[in-house]
Amino acid sequence: MKFDTPATTNPIDRLAVVGKPTDRIDGPLKTTGTAPYAYERHDVAPDAAYGHVVGAAIAKGRIASIDTSVALASPGVLAVVTARNAGKLDKGRFNTAHLLAGPEIEHYHQAVALVVAETFEQARAAAARVRIEYTRAAGVHDLDQARGSAVEPKDNPDVRVGDFEGAFAAAPVQLDATYRTPDQSHAMMEPHASIAAWEGDALTLWTSNQMIAWGAGDVARTLGIPREKVRLVSPYIGGGFGSKLFVRADALLAALGAKAAGRPVKVALARPQIFNNTTHRPATIQRIRIGCDRDGRIDAIGHESWSGDLPGGGPETATGQTELLYAGANRLTALRLAVLDLPEGNAMRAPGEAPGMMALEIAMDEMADKLGLDPVRFRILNDTQVDPAKPGRRFSQRQLVQCLEDGARRFGWDRRASRPGTRREGRWWVGMGVASAFRNNLVMKSAARVRLSPGPRLVVETDMTDIGTGSYTVIAQTAAEMLGLPLDRVEVRLGDSNFPVSAGSGGQWGANSSTSGVYAACMKLRGDIAARLGLDPAGVSFADGQVVDGERSVALADATKDGEIVAEDAIEFGDLDKEYQQSTFGAHFVEVGVDAATAEVRIRRMLAVCAAGRILNPKSARSQVIGAMTMGAGAALMEALAVDTRRGFFVNHDLAGYEVPVHADIPHQEVVFLEETDPISSPMKAKGVGELGICGVGAAVANAIHNATGIRVRDYPITLDKLIDKMPPIA
Repeated sequence: MKFDTPATTNPIDRLAVVGKPTDRIDGPLKTTGTAPYAYERHDVAPDAAYGHVVGAAIAKGRIASIDTSVALASPGVLAVVTARNAGKLDKGRFNTAHLLAGPEIEHYHQAVALVVAETFEQARAAAARVRIEYTRAAGVHDLDQARGSAVEPKDNPDVRVGDFEGAFAAAPVQLDATYRTPDQSHAMMEPHASIAAWEGDALTLWTSNQMIAWGAGDVARTLGIPREKVRLVSPYIGGGFGSKLFVRADALLAALGAKAAGRPVKVALARPQIFNNTTHRPATIQRIRIGCDRDGRIDAIGHESWSGDLPGGGPETATGQTELLYAGANRLTALRLAVLDLPEGNAMRAPGEAPGMMALEIAMDEMADKLGLDPVRFRILNDTQVDPAKPGRRFSQRQLVQCLEDGARRFGWDRRASRPGTRREGRWWVGMGVASAFRNNLVMKSAARVRLSPGPRLVVETDMTDIGTGSYTVIAQTAAEMLGLPLDRVEVRLGDSNFPVSAGSGGQWGANSSTSGVYAACMKLRGDIAARLGLDPAGVSFADGQVVDGERSVALADATKDGEIVAEDAIEFGDLDKEYQQSTFGAHFVEVGVDAATAEVRIRRMLAVCAAGRILNPKSARSQVIGAMTMGAGAALMEALAVDTRRGFFVNHDLAGYEVPVHADIPHQEVVFLEETDPISSPMKAKGVGELGICGVGAAVANAIHNATGIRVRDYPITLDKLIDKMPPIA
C-alpha cells in the first residue's frame, strides 16, 4: 500500500479499540519475570558456553603483542577469539568491523578479545590472563581542545536564509551566548547481550536490538555470509534509547565465539564496558545569537554547534529544531565536527533536538528577559505556521501556541514571580520555568503479515521491536480495530528477522510506522475475507466478529471454514513531506525549589502538554512521556560522563558514579495530550511522542532555577557547585 494522500474513509476512525487507554498486553510476562530477554533464553541454548569480552586498556594506539596461551590453558576455556583468528571482517553498513579491534585501537575498552569457557566465572578469570602489550599514541579527548580544528560535515552543510550577520548587527536587542551539554550515557536497564548459535553455515542470534533488519544485514555483511543465513531474534528488550539501534560487540563476538567453540555462546557486556565500549550522546558547545526588534519579534536567529566523534563519525545535530521552531527572516544554523579519540558518539533519545533544545530554550528565556516579556508570551509572539526557510511549505499540524497557552493555564503560570529570586517558602527559593518542545515526525516503510485462523483468531507477524514502549499493545489494538475483534483474539509476534520488515524502534517513528504497516496488511486481509465470503470488498465493515455489507451480516468465523487466510503488505509513504513539514510540538512547565543554604535543587512538579497526532494508546503514551521527562530532569541536574582528558575514557563508567534520577528526585508529573489527528502523517493519523517528551525539559528546569534564584547557568548539568557561590543572601 502506498500512502500518497490522506485517508478519508478509514476503519481506524471507528476508535473502538485504538485510542483507548489499554493495559500492556506484555505486562504480565514482564511483571512475573517470564518475558524471555536475550541473555535468559535457556530454552534455545541450554548448552551455551559463556564469553567474556576483553577491552582495550588504551584510548589510541596499536596492539604490539597479544599472548593468549595462559588464558587458553585455563580451566574450562574452550576458545579465545582475537582479530588474528577471527577471519576477515567487512565494515558493514555501520562499520561493525571496528567492534573487534586489532592491531589498531580506536578507543578505550574497544573489544580486543573474547574468552569462551564453560562457565561465566571461568571465562572472566581467563580473560584476566590474556597478556597484551600496547604502543600508545597521542589522542585528542577534549572538545574544547579540538574545537578549533572542527570542520563542516559533508552531510550537514550550513543552512542560511537571508542575511543573518547583517540583521543581527542591526537588531536593537541582541543575545549572544554559549551553552554546553556534556557526554551522556543511555544507562538502560538491560545490558547489551546476545546468544549465538550456528547450524551448519546458518547463524541465529538471540540479541537485544532495536532494528532487526539493520542488524541482520550488518551481521551478514560483516561476516561475509548471505543475508538469508542470518536470523536475529529480539522479542523483548529491556530499554535501549538508541544504544541498540545497531549491532554491538556482544552480538558480533558471540557469533565469532560460537564458531570458534563449536557450540552456542552467550555474551553480555558488563556495565563498565557498556559506558566505554558502546555508544553515548556526545558533548556539545553551542553558540546562539538572537536579534529582535523592541516589540520582541525575532529578525535574526543563529545557532552553531560543535561536537566530536571518532574518525568517520557524525555530529550531534543540535541545530535542527532551530531551523523550524520560531519565525525570523534571517537565519543561520551550522554544525562543526571535531575528531575525538573517545568512544563512539551516536543516537540517544531525541538525538539533536534533546541537547539542542537544552540550549535554544534557555536562550529564548534570556531574550525574553532582555525584552521585558513573559517567556510564554515571547514564544507565542514568534510562532510560525510555515517552514521559515521554505515559506510555501506549511506544517501539517502545528499546535505549539495551544500547548503553551493550555500549559500555562493548567500550571498556574500567572502565579510565577516576574522578578527572579523573590519567592521564598521557608528554606526554599521557588521558581517556575517553561520551554517549548519540538521533535520532527519521521516515518519509515513498514510491513506486516496477518493470519486469520478458525476461532476466529488473528496473528500479526512483523519484525518491529518493543523496547519497553508498548509496541505489542498498539499493534494488537490496530489489528483488533481493523478486523472488529476483541484484543484477546489477537496475538502479536515481534522481533524476528524471519518476519516482514518494519520500521523498528527509533527516532519516535516506530509506533506510527509499524501500526501503519499492520493497517496495510489488514486492509489486504479484509479484501481477501470479503472475496471469500462473496461480499463487496469496498463496502464491508468489520465489527463485533461480524463482516457487514449493507444489510447483510456474516460471521467473521465463516471466512476460515476452508482454513487459514494469510495476507501480507507494507506501507510506503509518498511525497507528502515535500508539501508539508511534519513535526510534533509541546510545552514543558517545571517548578523547582532551591535550598537557600546548600543550593540543592528539588523538582516539585512537572507538566508536559503534547500535540503529536492521534494518540494510539494514552496509557502507554503517557508512560513514554513521563519517562522522557525523567530523562530530561536527569540531563538538567545530574547526568554527565566525566572524561579523563589525559587517558581518553569515561571515568564514571557505572551506575554508582553516573547518576540518574530515582523516584525521590521526580515528584508529581502531569501529561496532557491535545486533541489532534494528522491525516498527512499516516493512515493511523498518528505521530511519534516518545522523544518529544524529553525535548525542552532540561531548559525548563534551568529556567525555573533562574526564576527561583536569579542565577543563569549555561553549562549542564546544573549541580549545586555552579549555584552555591551566587545564591541570594539568606535573610
